[in-house]
Amino acid sequence: MEQRPGAGARARYWFDTTLARGTSALVGWLVLVCLAVVVPASAALVWTSGHAPATLSGKVAAIWHLTGETMRLGGTTGSPARVALSVLLALVALVYVSTLVGLITTGLTERLIALRRGRSKLLERGHVVVLGWSEQVFTVVGELVAAGANQRRSAVAILADRDKTAMEESLQSKVGPTGRTRLICRSGPSADPAVLALTSPATADSVIVLPPDASRSDADVVKALLALRAAGRGGDVTVPVVAAVRDSGYLLAARLAAGSRGVVLESDTVTARLIAQAARRPGLSLVHRDLLDFAGDEFYPAAHPSLVGREFGEALLSYGNASAVGLIRGGVPWLNPPARTVLEPDDQLLVIAADDDTAELADCAPLVDERSVAGPRPPDTRPERLLVLGWNRRAPLVLREWGRNAPPGSVADVVADEDEATVRAACDGGEGLEGGDGDDGGDGGDWTCVALRGDTTRPETLAGLDLGSYDSVIVLGQEPRAGEPPEEPDTRTLVTLLVLRHLERRTGRELPVVTELTDDGNRPLAPLGPGADVIISGKLIGLLMAQISQNHHLAAVFDELFSAGGTQLHLRSAADYVVTGHETSFATVVAAARDRGECAIGYRSRAEARRAPGYGLRLNPPKADRRRWSEGDEVVVVAGEGRRGAVRSGGLPLPRRTPRG
Repeated sequence: MEQRPGAGARARYWFDTTLARGTSALVGWLVLVCLAVVVPASAALVWTSGHAPATLSGKVAAIWHLTGETMRLGGTTGSPARVALSVLLALVALVYVSTLVGLITTGLTERLIALRRGRSKLLERGHVVVLGWSEQVFTVVGELVAAGANQRRSAVAILADRDKTAMEESLQSKVGPTGRTRLICRSGPSADPAVLALTSPATADSVIVLPPDASRSDADVVKALLALRAAGRGGDVTVPVVAAVRDSGYLLAARLAAGSRGVVLESDTVTARLIAQAARRPGLSLVHRDLLDFAGDEFYPAAHPSLVGREFGEALLSYGNASAVGLIRGGVPWLNPPARTVLEPDDQLLVIAADDDTAELADCAPLVDERSVAGPRPPDTRPERLLVLGWNRRAPLVLREWGRNAPPGSVADVVADEDEATVRAACDGGEGLEGGDGDDGGDGGDWTCVALRGDTTRPETLAGLDLGSYDSVIVLGQEPRAGEPPEEPDTRTLVTLLVLRHLERRTGRELPVVTELTDDGNRPLAPLGPGADVIISGKLIGLLMAQISQNHHLAAVFDELFSAGGTQLHLRSAADYVVTGHETSFATVVAAARDRGECAIGYRSRAEARRAPGYGLRLNPPKADRRRWSEGDEVVVVAGEGRRGAVRSGGLPLPRRTPRG
């Protein structure tokens, strides 16, 4: 038998039903509750007062008067008509005041909601506008904050199709304190010219268009660039723009949309080149990161009339606390010119220094110890063996860039949980295939690619490989496949590294491992050996975009450094420059590099390669610094392409001018 509800349940149900009738019921209940509290309390005050009226009617009038004052009903006594009129006037005043307060509250609430939505227009000048949202936003904003640390006031405006509050909280947690730089978030699609106008791009110093997290969304970058043109009334984009796309198929469209003052980077291509270069010399990513962030030494133009008429080779030893790496002639940077190049009156030296005004002239030639300069050593032309673990969209580019400088007979083994036909097709579009004739296109044709199917997270897959036979290992992060549930970034990569590290210890050989990670926060989790290197996918691109946005004239410098050929950054054995086991100055290293047609800008100590945060790297040391050089030390140089003189192709989209002289 069904149990009947109790009196309490029926009372609550009746009360809920009454409230559901609307505003009138709510007002009625409010009046009843107030009267139930105010009238007894007023009666108690009147009855306990020493000046209470003697008659009952007087006490009732006093109770009414006190209740009226408390509830703002006037409390007038007298005839019923007089009392009714006073209550009516009090109610009119109450309605007026309540309505006025409600209107003000509603207006303020709507304004606050609009502000929280990020739909108000900026009235800023000289700020930086960042369009889009990806993992790179934290790198870019963090570098812009560092760049504005020595400015009186600076501002960074971020426009993305995300909640404004969520953006502010994410930036605050990952970027940290911003000092004098104000971060202003606006919400909305960056491809909408009306929304884009909220960031006042016409009065900005520069605009950065971030590459999307997915390659198929490169069209959004092009649309954002077109929106910038539309915001400028259909003309060319007048503000300097730095953008990046992942798919090279969108590169031309992005360049055209960015206009003559725009710089568009191929993020996947640049990242692949860095991975391929680091595979031969792990630690090279540390050099790029140090030069690109605003915390260390950077590229600056320097003009010293006293050096006019002297040769560039002399200028290399004319700075005690800066490193000359090239010239700026006719407004065009010229990296690593011949040492016999004579400096002209309009030339500027391109130096690496702590700040734009810290490069000081000092004759460092007497610091050179000619007896410590090493003699020439024969180049290492033996074939290389590369192991690639994992597969993603950048893998074909990595193989192509690695094969560009691979000695004849080199082999790249690719182990991935990927269809072998896909891997072989990518290799076939590059330099070579196992069993091929070596003439399938590309820059080389004299190296082979072997596709092996396997799950790199399983120990039996890696245990079946002869790890000791490889000169270097590249671990690539796998991208989520269509139809599969997404997983945390870098999870498979970390598992692969853990198994690889275990096998390294078991075999007793530490391999030069280059790892590609997506999230910089996973770097401390990666089990890496002393010879390992980590490329944070997208982080260096973010640093590069921030640098160009603040120093637009350096775009041509980075175009050269990150191109497929020509002048690049290299890590080379210190034994190629100085006699190891002896103490000598860094000026001696600079002189030895000059004799080889290179510019030495720093070194990496083998003994300190395990120590964070520098991992043994020191850029732009004083020429007078003396140290004992060991066989495992490396020298950072700016030089032409190392092993093979491949024809240059690609790079950043900047017009190329041939320097004079």
